[in-house]
Amino acid sequence: MGARPIALLNSLRFGELDHPRTKYLLEEVVAGIAGYGNCVGVPTVGGEIQFDDCYKGNPLVNAMCVGLIKHEDIQVGKAKGIGNTVMYIGSATGRDGIHGATFASEELTDESAEDRPAVQVGDPFMEKLLIEACLEVVKCDALVGIQDMGAAGLTSSASEMASKAGTGIELNLDLVPQREQGMTPYEMMLSESQERMLIVVEKGREQEIKDIVANYDLEAVEVGEVIEEQQFRLRFKDEIVTDVPVDALAEDAPVYHLPSAQPKQSDQKPASLTIDDPNQILENLLKQPTIASKEWVYSQYDYQVQTNTVVQPGSDAAVLRIRGTNKAIAMTTDCNSRYLHLNPKGGGQIAVAEAARNIVCSGAEPVAITDCLNFGNPDKPEVYWMMQQATEGMAEACETLSTPVISGNVSLYNETNGTSVYPTPVIGMVGLIHDLNHVTTQEAKQVGDYVYLIGESTNEVSGSELQKMLLGYYDGEAPQLDLEVEKARQKEILKAIQSGLVQSAHDVAEGGLTVALAEKSHDDAIWSSY
Repeated sequence: MGARPIALLNSLRFGELDHPRTKYLLEEVVAGIAGYGNCVGVPTVGGEIQFDDCYKGNPLVNAMCVGLIKHEDIQVGKAKGIGNTVMYIGSATGRDGIHGATFASEELTDESAEDRPAVQVGDPFMEKLLIEACLEVVKCDALVGIQDMGAAGLTSSASEMASKAGTGIELNLDLVPQREQGMTPYEMMLSESQERMLIVVEKGREQEIKDIVANYDLEAVEVGEVIEEQQFRLRFKDEIVTDVPVDALAEDAPVYHLPSAQPKQSDQKPASLTIDDPNQILENLLKQPTIASKEWVYSQYDYQVQTNTVVQPGSDAAVLRIRGTNKAIAMTTDCNSRYLHLNPKGGGQIAVAEAARNIVCSGAEPVAITDCLNFGNPDKPEVYWMMQQATEGMAEACETLSTPVISGNVSLYNETNGTSVYPTPVIGMVGLIHDLNHVTTQEAKQVGDYVYLIGESTNEVSGSELQKMLLGYYDGEAPQLDLEVEKARQKEILKAIQSGLVQSAHDVAEGGLTVALAEKSHDDAIWSSY
């Protein structure tokens, strides 16, 4: 897009921590995020972690990257201009990541570990060089279009760029940089090797691009050209090995609607919760992995690199200043999948509303969301129904709160041996702080300040951490949400913050009011998110 990455966040889901495999996965995932993020020079400033048994065989690792760009510098991934040159920048193509996208779209079994070639190998130092090279390339008017090689590698990037431009594209695979011997066209086109970009450059100006990337010890290689025929054509060893309509891989992909059926609801009324010792209940709640301190996690991340971080991990939302202005941006990731398990539509609304509350509590105006829709096998009518309901709920909340969905992705078939994860549409939200004086954190500031609870408390404990702790399962109706009341309340709180009346603010989420008060009482000892 031409934007400089300024912040990373993540949203993680694991099975219960009492299982040795879960501890291993948590440690390794955090090490991977820290190792890559710290080396690439982009601060990891926020995120969340939840633990539930449904994720035991299918942990979820969602990442959100926020970039900063001037409107006039926005780039688009289009292969425009007949005869223009297609160039390849970055790491050489290997066999790692082949079928990565299809691997991610399959139910896991006990034999899935044998598909390790589907997992890509990353090099953060190469990524850093590629970032800086591309940010300089986008300033050169010889550049026509740019797109990263993500899922399905060269196939998706090349075909999408041509389809969006209404052109065709021809690649000579003999020219594609390769780090392994004897790679076939199939392997080259489907490899998801990391740290690679595909660009289109004005014919005759290739050397300008080569000179730029050479400053970063990278090589820009000419691998094809834009053609008038709207075809996706591949040459390999003087033979045409592929010649198909380019739109067949992009715009003309089939759209279909699967059977949908609401899951059967339990006729059993939710069991009542008995609390004998409130003090012990609070202590036990604070020990729950989903609520307990995540400092062990975020202390491994470099959240100060680039020196723009105003609010560090540990509050409702991370805040970064925008240099050269008196403004800042707030960022958060949120989703309570337990509510979606009980009520996908209501839970979808709550996910958006909770993200917005975190943004507002930081002193920011919510402006937009991105999402990652994590669901089970959509071929199952009940899962497809949950997807429909969740996205409908999210759409209604975004409409009411004026937070457009500006990007996102989908992760389906998150099932292991027939057991699906809970519906987990993770919301990543960004908000704008109009004045740095409005930056607000969640911890109480001084003795004598008044504490106000905004809103009404009702006996809604279904899907709560308390219900899980006392019963070991979730049952009943998810909490009710009135979007119009939510909208009004958020506007009122933000106005009070901007007026200088509020010293600190915190949303009531996992663990309810008692945990929220405990979190406000500690600077860095107890946090439900990071």
